[in-house]
Amino acid sequence: MTRRVAVTGIGVVAPGGIGATAFWDLLAAGRTATRGITLFDPAGLRSRIAAECDFDPFAHGLDAELCQRADRYVQFALVAAGEALRDSGLDIEAGDPWRTAVCLGSAVGGTTRLEHDYVLVSEGGRRWDVDQEKAGPQLHTAFQPSTLASVVAERFGARGPVQTVSTGCTSGLDAVGYAFHTIAEGRAEVCIAGASDSPISPITMACFDAIKATSPNNDDPEHASRPFDAHRDGFVMGEGAAVLVLEEYEHARARGAEILCEISGYATYGNAYHMTGLTSEGLEMARAIDTTLDQARIDPTLIDYVNAHGSGTRQNDRHETAAVKRSLGAHAHETPMSSIKSMVGHSLGAIGAIEVVACVLALKHQVVPPTANYETPDPECDLDYVPRTARPRKLNHVLSVGSGFGGFQSAVLLSGPGGRTR
Repeated sequence: MTRRVAVTGIGVVAPGGIGATAFWDLLAAGRTATRGITLFDPAGLRSRIAAECDFDPFAHGLDAELCQRADRYVQFALVAAGEALRDSGLDIEAGDPWRTAVCLGSAVGGTTRLEHDYVLVSEGGRRWDVDQEKAGPQLHTAFQPSTLASVVAERFGARGPVQTVSTGCTSGLDAVGYAFHTIAEGRAEVCIAGASDSPISPITMACFDAIKATSPNNDDPEHASRPFDAHRDGFVMGEGAAVLVLEEYEHARARGAEILCEISGYATYGNAYHMTGLTSEGLEMARAIDTTLDQARIDPTLIDYVNAHGSGTRQNDRHETAAVKRSLGAHAHETPMSSIKSMVGHSLGAIGAIEVVACVLALKHQVVPPTANYETPDPECDLDYVPRTARPRKLNHVLSVGSGFGGFQSAVLLSGPGGRTR
């Protein structure tokens, strides 16, 4: 691969704020968006807290007809993609729609629509019309994972390769990574890349309740997500979307676009071990990191910040700490590493893309976002997790890593404008 890949636009729908500015304000202040669940009645669940988005689709230009056929997670993606394209100044129609790709990720897709419509058609027999709500005409879109990317492509007129990635909690990182390769290998000049998920529903919450992966700290939701802390007891569910506009570097320069940063490396591996379990040594994540750095030709000592997966489960945080130490060596102890899930929760497939956008903003502002709620060190997690307060720092190369159920381990490297060595 010889073609460089620039980031020229970002958009985000996140708990605590819609839009990149509101999102960054939350992270820089170290505020948490975790509250009691309001999207449904969570009575009976072990974990009754989540990081919800305060989202009104009509306030962001989506019409009633579109909202009728598009599930909540698709609405998130449309709003985030619209912001990213405006931020980039890119006019797809005036350029080459056939060379404009879409690559979006989602872990659970249209679960909200599926669950809602299943109730309509199954309780008391097959019912197609209940209180003027119809189950049927749009139900097929919830079954099709391709819906997310195809609706975004249709909305913005992208006619190039269109794909949806579903690799659990690394879906967002992998979608950005696949988009990077799509451009680097010459299959497109532009790619709308990112991920979206809206998993705060009874069935999804019950799934993670069943394996005790989510925090039961219902009495203190704002402090429930505590990645790397000795008293961590699981993740807090979130929702949202993030979209980036990726462009071939010279294509971006030729149209006078502002280059926010470069995607300079990406790799992913599976652990071939367990659906939800992780090896203690962190070998697979370390291999993803090593391959990413080799691809970018970046020495580990040049990494200025690691944006952690940092879910707040006992095994993940130990595994990830071990992986980073294995890849970065002694430099790991000199490198700040934080988890924004402490503030915006874990939005499953979407979070990887949201974290990549956080890295773009960290590079822009030269500030490392904190790990909120980190109070008590864990001897097995012995790195610098940037507790509670954002930290100004010179940033040039930023690594974002992810771990997903199914054994997925992924890493993406972002480099500041003009900062990539060759």
